[in-house]
Amino acid sequence: MAELTDAKFEIVANRYGKSKVRLLKVTRAEGRSDVHEWTVQVLLRGDFETAHTVGDNSKIVTTDTMKNTVYSLARWSSATTMEEFAEELIEHLLRRNEQVSSVRVHIEAALWKRLTVDGKEHPDTFMRGSNEVQTATVEQARAGEKKFIAGFANLQLLKTANSAFSGFQRDELTTLPETRDRVFGTAVDAKWTYSGPVEFAAMRKAAREVMLKVFADHMSESVQHTLYAMADAALEAVAEITEIELAMPNKHCLLVDLSKFGQDNPNQIFVPTDEPHGYIEARVRRK
Repeated sequence: MAELTDAKFEIVANRYGKSKVRLLKVTRAEGRSDVHEWTVQVLLRGDFETAHTVGDNSKIVTTDTMKNTVYSLARWSSATTMEEFAEELIEHLLRRNEQVSSVRVHIEAALWKRLTVDGKEHPDTFMRGSNEVQTATVEQARAGEKKFIAGFANLQLLKTANSAFSGFQRDELTTLPETRDRVFGTAVDAKWTYSGPVEFAAMRKAAREVMLKVFADHMSESVQHTLYAMADAALEAVAEITEIELAMPNKHCLLVDLSKFGQDNPNQIFVPTDEPHGYIEARVRRK
């Protein structure tokens, strides 16, 4: 094993782990089943410097071990939320590996909705609700408190009224017309940080639902205007949220010019496009 005799540099930080560990868990009870589809990432920080500098792997927890830990713990876990399962993974990895100083677990959940057949929920059949994914990140240092970040990604929304964009700065390169009646499409990414004990499922539902309500009801003067209103509502509705970050691309719907065909177009026919698109993000926290 080669030794470094004249090291000029030092490793300031390092981490490694396993990503894209896909897990589908079916919980069966009394003629009814529930499903959770989670994609898990596990990242470790710790005393791994010699693996980098001299090729000493004696302290390395293999990423294969991490993958198998996800499946093994899932078999016996009673966790029904991503955050609870992440806590179990962190506790297990810290307990077994003294060289690990902190563990970060990020989980994304696909949305499966129970199928309704003849007006009744089917006990064991599901359909994908949308391309939205629910997200949770839990991180804990060995001697520190856990940090919880929850959210969702790619929540696609569209409103066809109560959306405007006018009064913006113009110069010789501005071609965009002002409008008081436009289609507003976006795909929302949101993440928020919790403080204090949290009922994860209830708080996630409350934050998501109030943001959806604001998007629907808000008289939007811009994407920025609606983004802030959604963040403000989430902070008001869930006292445990300390800060929230939203990213909302403006997925344009372009009005088609039908005049060449002798037709009018009273804001009815559009070309949906998402390249290029505007991109707006902001982080809002309590004062």
